[in-house]
Amino acid sequence: MDAIVDVTGGVIALDLAGAQAVHVSALPVGGGHVRGPHGRIPVPAPGTAELLRGFPVVDTGVKAELVTPTGAAILTTLSASAGKMPAMTIEAIGYGAGTMDLPGTPNVLRCFLGQTADTLGADETVLQVETTIDDMSPQLYETLIERVFEAGALDVFLQPVIMKRGRPGVVVTALCAPERVGDLSRALFEETTTIGVRWSEWRRARLQREMVEVTTAYGTIPFKVSRLAGRIVTVTPEFADVARIAREKSLPVREVLDQARADGRRLLGE
Repeated sequence: MDAIVDVTGGVIALDLAGAQAVHVSALPVGGGHVRGPHGRIPVPAPGTAELLRGFPVVDTGVKAELVTPTGAAILTTLSASAGKMPAMTIEAIGYGAGTMDLPGTPNVLRCFLGQTADTLGADETVLQVETTIDDMSPQLYETLIERVFEAGALDVFLQPVIMKRGRPGVVVTALCAPERVGDLSRALFEETTTIGVRWSEWRRARLQREMVEVTTAYGTIPFKVSRLAGRIVTVTPEFADVARIAREKSLPVREVLDQARADGRRLLGE
């Protein structure tokens, strides 16, 4: 019952606040030990630790359980990013106090509600995860890309390079949210011959995007619509659907693509 109330209450609060995205700091997991059904166990508890896999955490020196399994489940599920606070105009600040007294540390959760700057689109931190390979069959790269996307990559691309002793190689680069670096690293280790993965932090601005379905001259096609400060900037039909319609109607893909773009711009008012 306690977990149901926590999850439901948290989601209702975000909905009432009109939150479009949730960003959290690195989570202070605490330390020491707590009592559980199996006796004395270390903090973070096994369930909490599993839920925080691939998520940034920090040790603040407090010997108490600061993140529960329910709290970890809520934050890791709802957060769009973790680490630094995004650039935003703060409109409200809220505090929630716990009942446990912590020595030298206030037992409170603080929440900022505000608007992110949209002049250049949403500003966020992403990680660039890379590895360089020179001894793998090219046939494996297609499934590798699929696996990395499944692990949470925002984008994946390959670059040919020349390595030591003149050997040709490939740099595999993937972009991801900071909390997904563990999943991407595991995918690269399991699906390639690499023995090392590196990553670096990047800041990026991206346009607000949404998927909409548009009825074109050749049928209904999903479109990716991008906006800058509320104004539509790009209207792009999903190419896989365009290619499918072209095959079904025995038409050139270029013809269907051009018509879809024209219909999309006209109907969506680019």
